[in-house]
Amino acid sequence: MKVLKFGGTSVGTAASLRNVRNIVENCDGRVVVVVSALGGVTDGLIKAANMSAAGDMSYTAGVEAMRVRHIEVISELIEAGPAMAALVSRVDAMFTELGSILTGVSLIRDLSEKTLNTIVSYGERLSSDICSVLIDGAVLHDSRRIFRTVRRHGRNLLDTGLTNSNIRTELGGAEERISLVPGFISSDRDSGEVTNLGRGGSDYTASLIAAALGAEALEIWTDVDGFMTADPKIISNAYVIDSLTYHEAMELCNFGAKVVYPPTIYPACAHNIPIYIRNTFRPDARGTVICNDNRKDGRAIRGISSICGTSVITVAGLSMVGVIGVNKRIFSTLADNGISVFLVAQASSENSTSIGVRDEDADLACEVLDAEFAKEIETGAMFPMAVQRNLAAVAVVGENMKDVPGISAKLYGALGRSGISVIACAQGASETNISFIIESRWLRKALNVIHDSFFLSEYQVLNIFLCGVGTVGGSLLEQIDSQRETLMKQRNLKLNVVGIANSRHAICDREGLELKGCIDRLKASAASDIYAFRDEIIRMNIYNSVFVDCSASKEVASIYEDLLMHNVNIVAANKIAASSSYGEYSRLKEIARTKGVKFLFETNVGAGLPIINTINSLRNSGDHILKIEAVLSGTLNYIFNTISADIPFSRTVRMAMEAGYAEPDPRIDLCGMDVVRKLVILSRESGYRMEQEDVEKQLFVPDDFFTGSLEEFWRRLPELDEDFEIRRRKLEAEGKCWRFVAKLENGRGSVALREIDKGHSFYKLEGSNNIIQLTTERYRQYPMLIQGYGAGADV
Repeated sequence: MKVLKFGGTSVGTAASLRNVRNIVENCDGRVVVVVSALGGVTDGLIKAANMSAAGDMSYTAGVEAMRVRHIEVISELIEAGPAMAALVSRVDAMFTELGSILTGVSLIRDLSEKTLNTIVSYGERLSSDICSVLIDGAVLHDSRRIFRTVRRHGRNLLDTGLTNSNIRTELGGAEERISLVPGFISSDRDSGEVTNLGRGGSDYTASLIAAALGAEALEIWTDVDGFMTADPKIISNAYVIDSLTYHEAMELCNFGAKVVYPPTIYPACAHNIPIYIRNTFRPDARGTVICNDNRKDGRAIRGISSICGTSVITVAGLSMVGVIGVNKRIFSTLADNGISVFLVAQASSENSTSIGVRDEDADLACEVLDAEFAKEIETGAMFPMAVQRNLAAVAVVGENMKDVPGISAKLYGALGRSGISVIACAQGASETNISFIIESRWLRKALNVIHDSFFLSEYQVLNIFLCGVGTVGGSLLEQIDSQRETLMKQRNLKLNVVGIANSRHAICDREGLELKGCIDRLKASAASDIYAFRDEIIRMNIYNSVFVDCSASKEVASIYEDLLMHNVNIVAANKIAASSSYGEYSRLKEIARTKGVKFLFETNVGAGLPIINTINSLRNSGDHILKIEAVLSGTLNYIFNTISADIPFSRTVRMAMEAGYAEPDPRIDLCGMDVVRKLVILSRESGYRMEQEDVEKQLFVPDDFFTGSLEEFWRRLPELDEDFEIRRRKLEAEGKCWRFVAKLENGRGSVALREIDKGHSFYKLEGSNNIIQLTTERYRQYPMLIQGYGAGADV
């Protein structure tokens, strides 16, 4: 025997009611079916009641619309005949009764709890009557005879013993295969007046029936596939949780997951009855099962819930320390005024207690607590209540957490690296729920960070903003596009390009850009600039974000600090920031360390060669960099490898530019500044404080070639060919070659065109390759060599 409950969306339309009929009639064995009011009807009844109490007679239009809706549903579902006519007659009679009650409310301008309970009961009475005719063989039972409440402390509480006895009497011995019961409705044990089991009470109705009759299962049919790992409106890759324990489900429900009315869980749990969450509109979907067996899947947490519209009230004062009964006064005062507290955090010093309440309760809570502690506040022993608004509460739930050390550290570390401050937190000794409160503006980011960090997502996601889509940036986009599927399959890593920009345009999409044709879409977009791009990145406030700079722009480098301050990671091919003033360099590094984000610039030197990372690894392991000698310009190495009797110096410069090794203005390479910047970066990463001005420069092109226009430079460049050819022949005769070498020794830097003999490791350096020789305390006699391509978009 099973109990099936169908919510308002499941009985909201004629189409959904057909699904209900099919599901019920296809069940094997005996079933008890509990139905809610048609979707939106309960809210409509409450609204009509309040309008009539206020003397607003326009409520009649809303009630008439409800009547018409019910009649239309009947006309679409029930075949014309005596059964349909009788049903329409009963529905019309109930709406006539409802109209009379609302008229009375409007005349006396008073809406008592008793009257409101009666009014809202019509929703379930109407829907259950329709379902009893629609479902073949269903027999309708009156909930008011079964579910009994008793008045205690101003509330209608379930009389459990009498209700269970009534369930067994009314339903336990029933002979019909399908019993149909209106949810939500009950009646007072003593007066017989209509009461209810609270909003969501239809779930509770079904659970009580299942427990009293010892059902094999309780099925909650709704409009979702089950409990999700997080709110899918916020996290697009949230997915259905296959199974939860009763405790986990209760924690998620209490903290914002609206799948099940929380009181529903206890009766089923007490009798070990599994609860299945199923989708009326997708009956083949597996759904979620709530039971004692957690079916461990290796994940420490099962799901995340959140509540918006939260305020935190802090009760503080030195008089609270060691004083017995302060918390009793706090919570008794709040309870006496009907204020629910869903989170409590207290410092071990006992001088403050923070409580989480709904925004709408915050003012009243402050008022009654100020009154309760008025004497202490007056003497200065306590402070007036302090309230923080516009907050959100988040709960991370999972019974497996207690078996995994460091969950809290991982949770708060992930939040901290994303720049999310926790205002208050609470964790029970059972370690099933870690709850915390943050500013509402951080909620989306926090949920995504947690979902990603704890592997609730199928993939970990890196959200990329790319600036500069020229030769290097364009190649990077191609590589990302070609490798995305491989990384997702082999590493469970998803590279998601959410924004691209150049000097004049920018486009962004939180869900990710389609990479095919995105550069063309960028060029066709509205005019923008790098500062607008920065502002949009900060506004999007997206989790696991990295800004990739493939430009050579000073303006782009100038936004790094703002991005790091907002916890955006930076990966830069642009050398300007790391080679600017030492103060700026160290400030960016310090911000990155403080914020727990990355500021990476490996490709500033040696393109894809692991030079900076190697230096960092050596230093982190205790080694000391004594000397660096390096050929760091792929452009210049190409030029001096290509120059020959047949190819003069001026021609090699143009060939380097045509091959994509040189900058569009080759003077940037020929003046040695590019190499100076690289040497400064390596020196700083090696632990030396160096500025560009500190580097001694011995250049090979006269200074006056770097003034004037680019056209004039090209016109004059052949003037150098004869001198270079004379010197080249001399070198060739001596068995030597040219290399433009950067050197760091004894803390001093220099760059110069040097003559290299055949025995030197730099001699056989081909094409545009780079080479770096590191002499350290450990690699003193035999220095470490790193060699490979130092230019080219792909590397």
